[in-house]
Amino acid sequence: MAEKSNIHLYTAQTPNGIKASIVLEELGLKYETTNIEFSKNTQKEPWFLEINPNGRIPALTDTFEDGKTIRLFESASIMQYLVERYDKDHKISYPYGSREYWEVNNWLFWQMGGLGPMQGQLNHFNRYAPEKIPYAIDRYKNETRRLFRTMDTALESSKSGYLVGDKCTLADFSCWGWIAAAAGSGVNINEFPALKKWRDLLLTRPGLEKGRHVPSTHKALESENLTEEQIAEAAKKNAGWIQAGMKEDRK
Repeated sequence: MAEKSNIHLYTAQTPNGIKASIVLEELGLKYETTNIEFSKNTQKEPWFLEINPNGRIPALTDTFEDGKTIRLFESASIMQYLVERYDKDHKISYPYGSREYWEVNNWLFWQMGGLGPMQGQLNHFNRYAPEKIPYAIDRYKNETRRLFRTMDTALESSKSGYLVGDKCTLADFSCWGWIAAAAGSGVNINEFPALKKWRDLLLTRPGLEKGRHVPSTHKALESENLTEEQIAEAAKKNAGWIQAGMKEDRK
């Protein structure tokens, strides 16, 4: 049984943002949510920088065991905090020090150091950059496809259908939002049948289904029904504030 919490999640509808809400829902924890609006530079406001000095999402606050507020930032740190403090029955985790515990860590750090950054750069150069740079697009698309293939190969030999052991864990939740965004990134998920099956398997989980729609409706999967031209046109709506934010960061 999870202990009482006083959790406040600061997030947005991104592959990284929904990781925390998915874990919160999977654990059945109560929490409040604040939508961080990038187009308004909410993430740069002083009150938010007190929570995350890096000015990114997600971030989370909670009442710690000493009765004082604790802040968490970086999605992996938030997820690890939530399971280590609240998943006492190991519903979505494994006991510390077990072989499976370290294997979950392998995939968690793999996603944070590889899948997310590479696919994120692909998104930027393919969708938001003011000019198309073929070398950059090819470089990051090739690397993203290689990483998709790494997961696809691992899942082909999984008896449970999950990345680690016999249950769904942070390894899966950390990656799911990025894989769900494949079409929007310009990657064809049908090239990776085991990965697509895994993506759809996780969609049957009530916790993930609810958590992916925080703080707003998750629409990444809808891109599979759009043409490349329609996806590119939709991306133009975000390109302006993304490029404006880059100019602000250069100051």
